Amino acid sequence: MIGREDVSDLIEHVIATEVQMLKRATMALLILAASVTPALAQEKKAPEPLKLKVGDVAPDFTLLSYDGSGVKPVSLHDFKGKKKVVVAFFVFAFTGG
Repeated sequence: MIGREDVSDLIEHVIATEVQMLKRATMALLILAASVTPALAQEKKAPEPLKLKVGDVAPDFTLLSYDGSGVKPVSLHDFKGKKKVVVAFFVFAFTGG
């Protein structure tokens, strides 16, 4: 027959085991977080700004254009030798900001 002391010892053992498992899981999470943090914290170097002056030939680029029925890519090289192109940027255009 199991006495009160046996049950009490069993409960203490189970609690101690669960506490040990919780400590191990916490340590594993801390190690994982410590190993991931440096990779996330690395600053990405911004690309060097282009040194364009008024009248310079613009470098080729591709953007998405919406013509009312769908989105399609449009590249500056599509217009080379066909049309004159003016490139204008509107900061916060259509963003409400």
